[in-house]
Amino acid sequence: MNTTTAMEPALTTRNLTLAYDRATIIQDLNGVIPAHQITALVGPNGCGKSTLLKGLARLLKPQSGVVYLESESIFKLSTKEVARRLGMLPQSPVAPEGLTVRELVAQGRYPHQSWFQQWSEQDEVFTEQALEITGMMELGDRPLDSLSGGQRQRAWIAMALAQNTEILLLDEPTTFLDLAHQIEVLDLLYDLNRNQGRTIVMVLHDLNQACRYADYLIAMRAGKIEAQGLPSEVMTVDMVRSVFGIESHILKDPVTATPMCVPVSRRAKVEM
Repeated sequence: MNTTTAMEPALTTRNLTLAYDRATIIQDLNGVIPAHQITALVGPNGCGKSTLLKGLARLLKPQSGVVYLESESIFKLSTKEVARRLGMLPQSPVAPEGLTVRELVAQGRYPHQSWFQQWSEQDEVFTEQALEITGMMELGDRPLDSLSGGQRQRAWIAMALAQNTEILLLDEPTTFLDLAHQIEVLDLLYDLNRNQGRTIVMVLHDLNQACRYADYLIAMRAGKIEAQGLPSEVMTVDMVRSVFGIESHILKDPVTATPMCVPVSRRAKVEM
């Protein structure tokens, strides 16, 4: 199923094949990430979501195929040019020991600096703004390794925001967060998209959160795109069965009117 319609692409893949050593994870993948929208990548563990994100961010060189950043091959652009236009938050980021929150967030400004201008007033503004937006201002002087998992995740998101790129790629941005902070982070990303027109691509495991927050959904299975399009088009009983191997009911979310997936467990079948 492919429901891609005419849209302005931020990122496009053409016959993209990605592998680790000799293990091919994604093969001949064709997909579009719409500009100025929120795209959610969903699918079971090991289906290639994180690998695709690394390919889009130029962190993993394709065995074949092309990734286009707007209309340009991303591998023909300089590393600094890519970093100015595209920010990436990996699944398990690692920072040098002893780094404070503010020092981590400030690293997001490195792509905008040069040998004759190491730190500017604009760098300061974007760093402080990112701390404020993510609610990390009061923790700015705390060592990163002294924070809870949820606080560390918000610090990393702040670093990605400080980079001030037009495109943000986030691999499971709600990892380690309790439900309240998950909603807080997703609301933040939604506001960034709606108020600033940022293109946001994120890997999410929660299908209902993906439908609530994403304008565009890409469902993956075994390194291929099973379906892509509007959540209302993609989130179907057939898709959930094909991608996740389970039965489900698709209802209307009573709050947002977006699709809501209710899985049918083995226990439910027995009790029925």
